[in-house]
Amino acid sequence: MIEVDNIVKTYGDYLAVDHLSFKLEKGKIYGFLGPNGAGKSTTMNIMTGYIAADSGSVKINGHDILKEPEAAKSHIGYLPEIPPLYTDMTVGEYLRFVSELKKVPKKMIKDSLSHILEKTMLTDYENRMIRNLSKGYRQRVGLAQALVGDPEVIILDEPTVGLDPQQINQMEDLMRELKENHIVILSSHILSQVSEVCDYILIVSHGKLVQEGSQEELEANENKNQTLQLSLLSDNRDKIIDVLSSIGNVTVTVGENEDENGAYSASVVTDGYRDIRKEVGILLAQNSIPVLELSEKKITLEDIFLTATSETPGISEKARLKAEKKAKKEALKDMEETKGNKSDVADKDVPEDDISSESLENRTNDLLKEESSDIDDSRSGEEN
Repeated sequence: MIEVDNIVKTYGDYLAVDHLSFKLEKGKIYGFLGPNGAGKSTTMNIMTGYIAADSGSVKINGHDILKEPEAAKSHIGYLPEIPPLYTDMTVGEYLRFVSELKKVPKKMIKDSLSHILEKTMLTDYENRMIRNLSKGYRQRVGLAQALVGDPEVIILDEPTVGLDPQQINQMEDLMRELKENHIVILSSHILSQVSEVCDYILIVSHGKLVQEGSQEELEANENKNQTLQLSLLSDNRDKIIDVLSSIGNVTVTVGENEDENGAYSASVVTDGYRDIRKEVGILLAQNSIPVLELSEKKITLEDIFLTATSETPGISEKARLKAEKKAKKEALKDMEETKGNKSDVADKDVPEDDISSESLENRTNDLLKEESSDIDDSRSGEEN
């Protein structure tokens, strides 16, 4: 089991990981999903002990990653986005080297590596120099090193970047095999891949866990009503409203004007989920209202992801106070220059009553956005 409890990581005034907590158990593929800069790689690095959190804890099978690093790390296999390969070694030499680093008993190394090479489809490449391998095969070698020692936790950070479609399918099949005996964590910003292979999804935005659950659970929580979109031919808008409203316990919206086909756009939203498509079709037919289009609109994982990750980046209170102070100074300077007085006011107390609260808030938010953008740009190489 992995227990991540209230971890925080800051870079200056920017909250990269903001009080993040979750528990993961064996037998599932967990999708760690978020946009670039969401804090995914930082969280992965904290979980593997590569960097330390400012506060909070990570336990792997009961072992604290900072207090018992050797015991905790013995349960982890990690494939970072750029595999840690020694290209002047052969595949076999490299995996034997990793086996020694992970303290695999010498008498077990041969059989263990034979099994790993077969599982990652590298048996025929054991004696090939790593520098002569393609991107796809280097990824396989990186995965093979993560499997050395048979760790219970397999962490994969963007494992299919740069792979062709066939290689991606092979990697996904391997992930499905691994989940039977491991906790598999897939960190990605590719929605389709997470949807395809993951049993449980954690959506992270600006260092916070904003949604979690299986895809079915996430979508069911959002689709608590049925929404139908219709295009209807009629010369009487009020008739459409009356007919659709007769269903009961629905909210009906009809466009004010006809489109180029002479049709009205309409939507019908139920109060609680129930399938009314058949009922709507019969009513419209009985009232001689031709239907050009009828479709059910459902909130998808993509919709949930976009909504959950559209919030403002996490900014510490210290950064906000600093931005507010700077905004006040800029506002006062503007006021003085408008009056023709360009004296230096940097050291003067700013009379807050002279500055509108709306103006001050807008200036503060602009400054925070600029700072967040600069930080995200500088860290784009780390958070991909």
